[in-house]
Amino acid sequence: MSTPRFLTLPPGVSTEQIETPVGSFAVLEALPVSGVAERWPALLVPGFTGSKEDFIAVLQTLAQAGRRVVAVDMRGQYETPGPDDPEAYTCEALGADIEAIAAAVGQGEPVHLLGHSFGGLVARETVLNGMVKLASFTLMSSGPAGIIGPREKAGRVMLAEMPELGIDYMWANRMEPEALQAGVPDDIVAFLRKRLLANHPTALMSMGREVLEAADRVAELAGCGLDILVLYGEHDDGWPPLLQAEMARRLGADCVVVPGSVHSPAVEAPETTAAALTRFWNAAESRMLQQHG
Repeated sequence: MSTPRFLTLPPGVSTEQIETPVGSFAVLEALPVSGVAERWPALLVPGFTGSKEDFIAVLQTLAQAGRRVVAVDMRGQYETPGPDDPEAYTCEALGADIEAIAAAVGQGEPVHLLGHSFGGLVARETVLNGMVKLASFTLMSSGPAGIIGPREKAGRVMLAEMPELGIDYMWANRMEPEALQAGVPDDIVAFLRKRLLANHPTALMSMGREVLEAADRVAELAGCGLDILVLYGEHDDGWPPLLQAEMARRLGADCVVVPGSVHSPAVEAPETTAAALTRFWNAAESRMLQQHG
């Protein structure tokens, strides 16, 4: 799970609700503090057990480049409620939600779509469905198929234990000790607990299965016609860096390795990450405008 280093909203960032035909979604919206949002907007999708707050550190910088930037809680995550139906939390169903949110954010303009970790697998479905106007697609610390390595093992333990022991047990016996051992400040630990327990239990179980069992759809994605960026930390402990580099090659995508970062570049190296995203988004915009000039 991504661990924000601060929770105070920067200038220009506010908590909002986005209304769509498929429901209301909690978001953080960032607008330029000075100047106007003259560039196409961006939509940021968090990972499994994450939330919109995972992007707090990059929102102001991204917006100040001249665009509206929206980070969302997916259905069943933190401050966006969800139903008891496990089918509401498949990558396909969540991808349809992101499609509706992107349409609301874009309001007729193309949208730069970014998915972090599990959010990348979800946003990939939005891209492949091809029903909303997109300007580019970024896979941040995500992979070609289900997650592998240490995070896969942790996910399978969670899926085995949670139905019988519950979310409170997972927090008290696994996630809280890990956070305390890592020296996470008390206020952030309190937020992590509040966020985890606010997740719909069915969403956690269903998303957990999805992030472990997702199929490889890179060949399909390679034909989507969008500019694609693969961005990840040099020490990523989710999908291995070499696997993500190979995915970028298969996609013919731009590839950015964030020095010193692990699985959450937006938290661990926000300025480097924001600069890379802004460069990529601006270039993708310019190419699209030239093509449709």
